[in-house]
Amino acid sequence: MTDQPSDNPSGNQPPAQTPPVFDPSAGHQNTPKLRKVRGVPVPVNTPDGKQANMLGIADAQQISPKMVITHPAFQLVLPMMDGTRDLDQLVSEAGKGLERPMLEQLVAQLDDAGLLFGPVFDELVQKMRDAFDDSDTLPPGSTAQIADMLVTKEIGKEATQEQKIELGGVELGKQFDLWIDESLKNAENTSFDTLPAAVIAPHIDYIRGWMNYGHTYGRLRVVDRPDRVIILGTNHFGQSTGVCGCNKGYESPIGTCDLDLEFLEALNRELGVENAEKLLENRYDHENEHSIELHIPWIQHVFGADDFGNYPKVFGALIHDPTVNNGESYDENGLGLDGFVEALKAAIGKMPGTTLVISSADLSHVGPAFGDQQALAGDSEEAAAFRTQVATHDQDMLKMIADNKMDDLIGSMAWQQNPTRWCSIGNIAATMRVIEPTRIDLLNYAAAMDPQGTAFVSSASLAMYR
Repeated sequence: MTDQPSDNPSGNQPPAQTPPVFDPSAGHQNTPKLRKVRGVPVPVNTPDGKQANMLGIADAQQISPKMVITHPAFQLVLPMMDGTRDLDQLVSEAGKGLERPMLEQLVAQLDDAGLLFGPVFDELVQKMRDAFDDSDTLPPGSTAQIADMLVTKEIGKEATQEQKIELGGVELGKQFDLWIDESLKNAENTSFDTLPAAVIAPHIDYIRGWMNYGHTYGRLRVVDRPDRVIILGTNHFGQSTGVCGCNKGYESPIGTCDLDLEFLEALNRELGVENAEKLLENRYDHENEHSIELHIPWIQHVFGADDFGNYPKVFGALIHDPTVNNGESYDENGLGLDGFVEALKAAIGKMPGTTLVISSADLSHVGPAFGDQQALAGDSEEAAAFRTQVATHDQDMLKMIADNKMDDLIGSMAWQQNPTRWCSIGNIAATMRVIEPTRIDLLNYAAAMDPQGTAFVSSASLAMYR
């Protein structure tokens, strides 16, 4: 039941929502330009009682929450919506029975969902940016969902929102300790002797990546508390073509890590005015990015709050792929890797106290979910060989990291065109170049695969020392 008054007191079924209507006077609909989208299969029941898959079109940048569900045949038309063709040209080039009224309906739906460049999308973006700039911190997303789930598991489905807010951080901390204990139960060394200069830990969801989170953060529980933490993540959904910084702190169900404003100001001085502007130009990319958020509650859990109730201050940045365009931004308009690394290194060197750098890194992404034809599950010779090939490649690349040969890793990945889709080469490279480690310890490697074998994602836990 709902606590809200009914909009339909008669009990009859509410009328179906009126579908969006194509506007022939709207230029952006007549010559549609599709934004970055992703397609997902959506099972539906057909009139004859069978099940079929429709095509779900969703926002790859997670700005719009809406999904358009349409016939799979339209996937041939979507790439043509690049803003250079009007609807008549699209119908002519697509052929295969496509009629203009069918295309008009799809375009109206895409526009209503904010999936076309146009006024609807512009309004969505402006609202998101206004909300981002109005707050000093970013609220939790996926970590709050995990905390809510743990509270519901503990109390039951009757758990209230107030209980989830009150107990979420407590339950999350309990779960972290369980994962740490399980991760380190057979480890020879269960703690670091001193605070490392940097660590590499995953950004895959906790359910699949808990072991490497545990291997990393479990060992940090007994070391000295850093004065600040710099988290270098991966830009999964954003628009930035280079390094993308954040001028916010981060909230989690446990508490808040404030922005280290003094450090950001020092970094901006090292960057200079032009590059400092580039660093924060696309700061909104952090709104829906998980690769930094997932580390915040772990930082809070293992280091705790000081005598004034403050958790370590943080600064977060998303790093692009240096195997593309030799580390320069993809379009040469953003902040390149080399300039950022030199400024970051200089700023850390001039700041008082200790700094911990976290490279938030996942490794291989393979399987049918990522476009591979070969399935991963099962005992077939082909599936086993594919799994072995991926794991061997991971180990070869990790050895380059452990041997402190980052340039070799970048060169190898560029030459091979990153065959297993490592997604975090950028923040690993930035971390190693900033720290200039004399020793790198590989603590653990693990991979997770769903039962159907559609997606295989690997990660690792490493520590770096100067």
